Amino acid sequence: MPERDAGFTVPEVLIASLLSMLVLGASLASFNNAMTLADTSRIVSETNQGLQAAISVMTRDFIQTGQGIPRGGVPIPSGGTAVPIVRPAPAGPAQAFPSTWVTMPALAPGGGLGPSVLGVTTDAVTLFYADPTLALNEWPLAGIAADGSTMTVDARTPITGVDGIQPGDIILFSNALGNAMQMVTATNGTQTVTFAAADALGLNQRAAPQGTLMQLQSAPGTFPPTTATRLLMITYYIDATTDPALPRLTRQVNAGPRRAIALGAENLQLTYDLVDGTTNPSNVESPAAPNSANQIRKVNLFLAGRSLDISVPTRQFIRNSMAVGIGLRSLSFVDRYR
Repeated sequence: MPERDAGFTVPEVLIASLLSMLVLGASLASFNNAMTLADTSRIVSETNQGLQAAISVMTRDFIQTGQGIPRGGVPIPSGGTAVPIVRPAPAGPAQAFPSTWVTMPALAPGGGLGPSVLGVTTDAVTLFYADPTLALNEWPLAGIAADGSTMTVDARTPITGVDGIQPGDIILFSNALGNAMQMVTATNGTQTVTFAAADALGLNQRAAPQGTLMQLQSAPGTFPPTTATRLLMITYYIDATTDPALPRLTRQVNAGPRRAIALGAENLQLTYDLVDGTTNPSNVESPAAPNSANQIRKVNLFLAGRSLDISVPTRQFIRNSMAVGIGLRSLSFVDRYR
């Protein structure tokens, strides 16, 4: 009797194929879930890292706020025909510091001055501190023009090169008669710097009756020994104009280029703790009389943002927020992220 050929029957093959497909399907599903989880983890991590990096930059600036700034702020042009100082702001209608100000505080709150994003009005803030990269005040100035249009820096302080004085820099003048600010409009590769009347912020209003370099003269055309310090005016706000679909936290130095430090930033909120020796108000959006910005001692910073990529499972952006409390004019404490 002939032997039968060994092999699988059709039902056996179908059952084996079905089981293989079930195992393969389960494996693919697990692999897809793992890939989705990894992608979500990446998006969350990138979003958090972006927020942390932005808050770190802001914290660095805030803890330097007021360094090298006279107590009570710096006088600004006021009275008579003086016009308000231009305030760096997002693209759009020009903004200015309050016309009632006669001094510029080291920290100028800007509650509600940012754009509205997702139906929420954002804040802005401007702060000042002395630029530590140039020891401009090591020696008194060699000279100041009688009309305040130029200054000549002592030859022992080089002001050319990468870290030298550039157009757009803000210079603080100090002598026994007080303080004043001007903006550099031109340099010529020498020790002499020019301050033309039409600067970007309106600091060079020397015809104003108060708050200008001309009030630092001991006699017409004569300045007593005067030192100069380069200041940094740093403004933070949300820019929702450059790319409305991708708002970003912007850092602007003086009236210079707007630089994004966090893409996807959708909300910036700031409140302040004051020290007045009486009630010591906290979480104040903007100091109001009888308090002033010069009494701010702590900044409460809230920053919210979204991911750059859409999460696969939800088909939506992932959003997160961070908050930090920053002590001013003191490195005594910086609350950790919460």
